[in-house]
Formats: sequence, structure tokens, C-alpha cells
Amino acid sequence: MVAIIGSVLAVMIDSIPMVRANYYEPLLILEWIFTILFTIEYVLRVYSVHKARNYIFSFYGIVDLLAILPTYISLIFPGTQYFVVIRILRVLRVFRVLKFAQYLQSAQLLALALQNSKRKILVFLLTVLTLVIILGSLMYMIEGEENGFTSIPVSIYWAIVTLTTVGYGDISPQTPLGQILASFIMITGYGIIAVPTGIVTVEMANLGNKKVTTQTCPNCIAEGHDVDAKFCKYCGEVLNPEKDEKV
Repeated sequence: MVAIIGSVLAVMIDSIPMVRANYYEPLLILEWIFTILFTIEYVLRVYSVHKARNYIFSFYGIVDLLAILPTYISLIFPGTQYFVVIRILRVLRVFRVLKFAQYLQSAQLLALALQNSKRKILVFLLTVLTLVIILGSLMYMIEGEENGFTSIPVSIYWAIVTLTTVGYGDISPQTPLGQILASFIMITGYGIIAVPTGIVTVEMANLGNKKVTTQTCPNCIAEGHDVDAKFCKYCGEVLNPEKDEKV
């Protein structure tokens, strides 16, 4: 975790022109130290997993690869004419912060809650999409092109901005009827924002009563197993083969 935080901070500091000009070599050495550490970790993970392909193409496997790949690719483009490419590769190193999530049980709990509530959230999003299409079309009919609502897509954009209570102010209704409709959308937005929060909160409360571990299945890389689980609930693989052999 310290290496992840340190590497991301180094990337951020390296983006400051004055710091990069005065401390280029120390930052470069620090970057290679982090890269070597993450490379060793990546190789050991590939070696320890029964089916390396499952890990390599998993979410965290890709994140681990992104954590080390940009530094090695930057060696291929050492010339100043490729500075833009190197700069992009430096920014990609920020993705190392995604490695941090796999060490936090709370993050796994949130991920499981989102996964369990994805159908409800999908239905909610489809409902909101239908609502903004209807409201945007109504606003286009009420206000018209002379008041900035030049098309239905533009009106839908305005409805989304208003419903989410963002309110950029680039387009606003001018007629009394349009303002009444806008007021209705604003009030509706406050109620809609709470819906996905409630869905995820219920799922997290249900999962909170069930303890899970951060253990990863050595076969399919699945997580979220029960504390007393001996087999993976996704592929059936033994979770602790060394422990079972000793017993």
C-alpha cells in the first residue's frame, strides 16, 4: 500500500514542470524502484496462480500490468520528439491507485453490493433515461429554438443537467410554462438522487451481516468467500490446499 501511494504521488509531483526540471533523476530512480517492486509482485502472482490466464486477463491482472508497462514502454521512445507519448505513459501510471482497492475489505463489500444491485440500478437508469427524453421533448415544444432549445437532443441535455441538480446555466427556460416545468424537474431531481443510494445501502446492510474474507481463489481469481469456506463458491477449487494437506 505504501508503494502504491508513493508511486502515485511521484507521478503527480513529476507532472509539475519546475519539480521535474530540478529533480528529474531522483524521480526517475524512484519510478524504477516502484516499477521493479510491482514487476516482482506481478511475476509472483502469475507464478502462484494455478491458471495464470485467469489472473492475467482479470481486472486486477490488467491493472497490475498497467502499473508496470508504461515505464518499460518509455524505454522504446527515448527521443524528445516522442515526448507527448512518454507524457501519456506517465499519466497511465496513476492507474496504480486501482491496485489499492484489492487490499481493502470495505472496497470488496461495496463492489459486491453494487454487483448484487446492478439490475435494480439498471432499471432505475432506464426509468431516468425515459423521463429525461419525455421532459426534454416537452421543454422543446414549450420553449422552442428562439429560447435556446434548438433541438430535442439539446433539450434532453438540459433536462439531464437540471434533473441531476448540476445546473450549468448555459440554457434556461424563458416562458412561465417552461419555468414551471423546470421547477418540477428540479424538485424531482432531489428525490431521484436518493434512489440509487438507497438500493446500494440495502445491499450493503445485507452483506454487512455476512462476514467475507479477502482471500482469492487460486484457480479462478474470485473473491468474497465466507470466513469458514473451504471451497470456492464459483469454481469449486480448494481454497487452502496446503492447509488441508497438513490437517
